[in-house]
Parts: sequence; structure tokens; C-alpha cells
Amino acid sequence: MSQPNTVTVKILDKEYQVACPAEQEAELMVSAKYLDKQMRGIRDTGKVIGLERIAVMAALNISHELLQASEAGGEEVAAAAPGVESVNRINRKLDDALYQLRQLEIG
Repeated sequence: MSQPNTVTVKILDKEYQVACPAEQEAELMVSAKYLDKQMRGIRDTGKVIGLERIAVMAALNISHELLQASEAGGEEVAAAAPGVESVNRINRKLDDALYQLRQLEIG
């Protein structure tokens, strides 16, 4: 695996710097666009206010989708396990970015 590059992703009109290996940049960008779409959908309902709460709701929705796909896929999920791990890695990176954002907002 190569050294991580710093990639800028834009989610809800805010930019986040995320460390990512060069070979996974495309996956990160697709994941960020998907997360942005999910978070915009939640925000646009007007029922959830606050970036952190919107992010948590989006994470719960995406986790639910992943679990449904896992249950429905059976053997296909076992074959897709590397993809699932990639999503998990990206989720951890997004969690770190959101944590850093909260620290900036507090300070």
C-alpha cells in the first residue's frame, strides 16, 4: 500500500482533509459524494438540525443499508468483504474528520 495522500472532500458545503492511500482516492470520493447526498436528504427534511446529528443519522442509515445488503447477499457478501472493509476504513476516516471539526468548533 502506498503512502497516504491528503484528499479534500466536500460534504454539506464544508471541506474536509482526509488522509487516503492514492489507490483508494476514487473510492473515497464516491463515498464522500454518497455521504453528502445522504446528509443533504436528511437536512432537507428539516427534522434534524445540527451537523453532528445529521452525520449520525446518515451513518445509521448507511449502516442499515449495509446490514440489509449483507443479509440479502449471503455468499455475495463474503466475496465483497474487501469492499465492506474499504467502506469501514472510509467511515473511520470520516469519523476522525468530524471529530476534528467538533474540536475546531469547540476551540
